[in-house]
Amino acid sequence: MTRTVLITGVTAGFGLATARRFAGAGWRVIGTGRRGDRLRALADELGDALLPLEVDMRDIEAVDALGKLEARWGEIDLLINNAGLAPPTTPMSETEWQRIEQVIDTNITGLVALTRALLPKLVERRGQIINLSSVAATYPYKGGAVYAGTKAFVRQFSLDLRCDLAGTGVRVTSIEPGMAETEFTVVRTGGDKEASDKLYAGMNPMTADDLADVFWWLANLPPHLNINTIELMPVSQSFAGFVVDREA
Repeated sequence: MTRTVLITGVTAGFGLATARRFAGAGWRVIGTGRRGDRLRALADELGDALLPLEVDMRDIEAVDALGKLEARWGEIDLLINNAGLAPPTTPMSETEWQRIEQVIDTNITGLVALTRALLPKLVERRGQIINLSSVAATYPYKGGAVYAGTKAFVRQFSLDLRCDLAGTGVRVTSIEPGMAETEFTVVRTGGDKEASDKLYAGMNPMTADDLADVFWWLANLPPHLNINTIELMPVSQSFAGFVVDREA
């Protein structure tokens, strides 16, 4: 039986690698993203295995419509809430409100709206939800207040959603990765590739394919087994120490 996954944010990074991983294994993939040109290129690559949908997660009407897909594309077995972004790491008082609002609307509001829209089908099919959080949900860092706050929400939302779904057979997992080299930092810095290269220089970061493998592993676990949370980092990354201001 062919299964169907809906993945948000398939135009780059984790989402792109995951769409390829699942389509290559025979799944039907519904992929959303904001960049139509990249969606069309991925559709050319994956063919009939992909239903590309140009959706901005801030457009709640468009997000809600994803819960009303018909025929075979409406038979969704797995939701991977991958789409997300971060504002610059400048002090909050110096960050444009529009950038902050965009992050909150994408990382929280859109994710909750899509999950809510798909829940009836996921319950009907005893499906699965994988939400992309971050180690930033647990470990603070300078300039991360808004982004980390949204990812802390995603983590707690996942845990509480699992409580709400007890007895339905629907599995829920929060994935919390550390440093992975994708376009994330380039987008966060407004296109500064040099800043991204500097961040990952001299280390061996995780890759998008690494995360795609984790998603694939979760999707193929026995249906009676739920992984609540997964926190993962590259070996070269560890926890930051406390910052002490000696003059305060």
